[in-house]
Amino acid sequence: MKLQRNGRTKALAIGALAVVSSLTLAACGSDNNTTTSGSGSAAPSSTTSAASADCKGATGQLLGAGSTAQANAMTQWVKDFQAKCSGVQINYQATGSGAGITAFESGKVSFAGSDAALKDADIAKTASVCTGGGKGIDLPMIGGPIAISYNLPGVTGLVLDAPTLAQIFTGKITNWNDAAIKKLNPSAQLPNLPIQTFHRSDGSGTTANFTAYLAAAAPKDYTLSPNKLWQAPGGQAAAGSSGLAAQVKQVKGSISYFELSYATQGNLATASIATGASAPVAVSTDAASKAVADAQFAKPGTPDLALKLGGAYTTKSDGAYPIVLVTYEIACDKGNKADSLPTLKAFLNYISSDAGQSSVTGLGYFPLPANLATQVKTQIAALA
Repeated sequence: MKLQRNGRTKALAIGALAVVSSLTLAACGSDNNTTTSGSGSAAPSSTTSAASADCKGATGQLLGAGSTAQANAMTQWVKDFQAKCSGVQINYQATGSGAGITAFESGKVSFAGSDAALKDADIAKTASVCTGGGKGIDLPMIGGPIAISYNLPGVTGLVLDAPTLAQIFTGKITNWNDAAIKKLNPSAQLPNLPIQTFHRSDGSGTTANFTAYLAAAAPKDYTLSPNKLWQAPGGQAAAGSSGLAAQVKQVKGSISYFELSYATQGNLATASIATGASAPVAVSTDAASKAVADAQFAKPGTPDLALKLGGAYTTKSDGAYPIVLVTYEIACDKGNKADSLPTLKAFLNYISSDAGQSSVTGLGYFPLPANLATQVKTQIAALA
């Protein structure tokens, strides 16, 4: 099944915030991220967005953890939902996708956010918390681009492609004046300067998506399996997207990957990607949405709505940016805790609604394609 793109206007950036609760919005967790509103227009007011929330018996506290990429969206959603649903507290800790999945598997949270779909081994581990034969499932919620950011004084408009990126991040290309980079940038004055790559030190859905892109788009040059944990030799590590962005800002000759908001917030240069389209594609939310329009369901006919992004990673469509991620909310298809299930369904219904989705486009996210949103809502209604 091919997904059709919803053509709403989108702004740049995906940000991160570490803890979202009814009382505080503060940095926490392994990524130590800070709030950023991105470079787009402001999101709709809480009053306007909250008016569309249906509390549907929601009460008490709901705990979630995981993806930092969706943290700014979660901040907005929590604020709006709690404004409508008096007495409800949604506490989301942006600890990173890997940590969020672990917390869900151990029963510490009712839902997890992840920028990569559950693996079979992860699904098996959810059997102990999803009672009555239930299991964890993936519910896609929002998407955005992963920027390739670099620190190369005097060089603007850098163009890279998947094979060159793969060789850079596996240590096969080690200098900025390498012939492969020169070929892509014939007019640039590339310096004789060592390349310093930075990757995530923690388990990260951003890493999983970036390495999946390399493996799909440059299989001869990146032969490792995609993984939340960085597998390639060499390079330097930093915790969280904020840590990577800080290193790129400070280190001359550096290059790394992280959500677009960090580049926007730090005024960092980003590379355009040559995909085989008529022209290299600059990173933007709109361009990333065009790539995700080619995604298909990985498990059609099942409650799990994980997406196959291979078509996005290898796209050659004009204006489509291929290094993308989709953030999932992970919950039990059945066997959810009875005391938190009404709140879980009400909250997920709100964030997948037109009002919930549109409330975060000004923060740099692109909303679900319309037909995918319909299936997500149907599956949320079936949670038990």
